Amino acid sequence: MSDLQSIAPFVPAETGVPAKPAPTASLTLAHVLTGMGADHDPTVRPEDIHVIRHTFKPGDPGALRGPEDLTEERVLAYTREQDLSTRRFPADPPRYWVILVANGQHRSRLWGTFENHGEVTADRTESSRFFDLRPSVFLAPLNDRLVVEWDTPRSWHRSAAAASAARMPVLEIADRDKVQFPGFDGVLLSYHQLRDMVEDPRYADWRAALSEVQGIYLITDSTNGKQYVGKADGAERILGRWTAYARDGHGGNVALRELALASATGEGTRTKTDHARHFVFSLLRVFGPSTPSSEVNSAESHYKAALMTRIFGLNRN
Repeated sequence: MSDLQSIAPFVPAETGVPAKPAPTASLTLAHVLTGMGADHDPTVRPEDIHVIRHTFKPGDPGALRGPEDLTEERVLAYTREQDLSTRRFPADPPRYWVILVANGQHRSRLWGTFENHGEVTADRTESSRFFDLRPSVFLAPLNDRLVVEWDTPRSWHRSAAAASAARMPVLEIADRDKVQFPGFDGVLLSYHQLRDMVEDPRYADWRAALSEVQGIYLITDSTNGKQYVGKADGAERILGRWTAYARDGHGGNVALRELALASATGEGTRTKTDHARHFVFSLLRVFGPSTPSSEVNSAESHYKAALMTRIFGLNRN
């Protein structure tokens, strides 16, 4: 079965009124985990689950600094490193780690789940342990939809079998609404939105539109205003070109690849796409699929000259 058909006859609506203790009839995290766990193969019990709540720390390069860091690669790198002290994190944590992200002081939204395959002892340092975590489909139908009330923000992890976790009220199970395509002139995507666009079913209309056109696009680094003008021509189309950026953050472009290399050798916990977290993607001009490459090339050269991206930006040719 899918979703919550077996466990949730009632989903409380979110209001602006401060949350009160949940009555016994309300839907709780325990109901969700037990119901979804019973449908999983093999069965997942509350004692098999550890619940972790991440918060954003904008000034810490080794932490999750904002929504743009909520990629599988980044969350995995951040979560797998835990304190060496077993007083701060369990010595033998359970198999499934359910990851929530703070969505307000007490609201926490489900990001996803990792399956724990144990500590990688060879990676242990004087202060940290590192775990072999692998993405899991457990709770996948509820990712980004389930919101619970995390009663004590200072406590950032707990066993799902503990009463403090089991009784957390479910505040919302949101619909995954389709994201309407705004038209080519209205395309403006941050990097984390770009990654969603190339794979999230809600962006199906975007992918259909962008897979049909060639074009000239603009990438802007929102931290310093530097720009890169690029093109997608021939069979690649805009969607194909942007999928490459979603994968590695540079798409093979010389200057962007240099940024990726510099970021990877910097301090803190870095990923191969860390340099791209502040990129914003937009379209300057689109062409039909039969437009000659010479016309697309001419337009690309025009925009590089007009925006002076060879002199002040990120274009090398």
